[in-house]
Amino acid sequence: MKIKVCGMRDPQNIKSLAELNPDYIGLIFYSESKRYVSDPDIAVLSSLSPSIKLTGVFVDEKEEEVVQKVITYGLSAVQLHGSESPLYCENLSKKFNSQLPDVKIELIKAFGVHSAFDFSTIEVYNEIVDYFLFDTKTSDHGGSGIVFDWTILDQYVGEKMFFLSGGLSPENIDDIFNLATKKIHALDLNSKFETEPGLKNIVSLKSAFQLIRANKIS
Repeated sequence: MKIKVCGMRDPQNIKSLAELNPDYIGLIFYSESKRYVSDPDIAVLSSLSPSIKLTGVFVDEKEEEVVQKVITYGLSAVQLHGSESPLYCENLSKKFNSQLPDVKIELIKAFGVHSAFDFSTIEVYNEIVDYFLFDTKTSDHGGSGIVFDWTILDQYVGEKMFFLSGGLSPENIDDIFNLATKKIHALDLNSKFETEPGLKNIVSLKSAFQLIRANKIS
């Protein structure tokens, strides 16, 4: 099981996190977010291990702006956290292929999950994106710190792996390993590991990393 830490923006905090070797580091380029980063430190980002996939988080952004951010900051993954359509995702993938032909950019489509969520509605994205991300449905497009009822994941019968997000904390991570689903690609850690929005508690994250990796779930 992979680990993503999202909502990073402080250069020194990013350096400290990188020492834990997360699989993904998320940078939020959505200006309405409390963790919005307008101009990440390129020197710090370029110094990170190639094993860490820098992930840009966008909400209904113009396609060309997403591509430009990927090029400027060397992103390896793009997370779409708005109402992006399958056509938008397909067009974005084509732009990546044409402008970055030698680079594989992972495309992650996020969905806000609630008690009546119909997983069949996301099947139209199956052949277009690399992963899904299931987060708690709120009006803030993520980062709420609120946990949804994880048992609803039992209703997901798709083959595509997904990121699990929404209020993951030191207190509930253990519960994830008791879930029936085996489709979790990565855990997305954010607000419950912060001292303030955008600044992560590295000690708390280190403990979480050790717990997740000790379970040895692939």
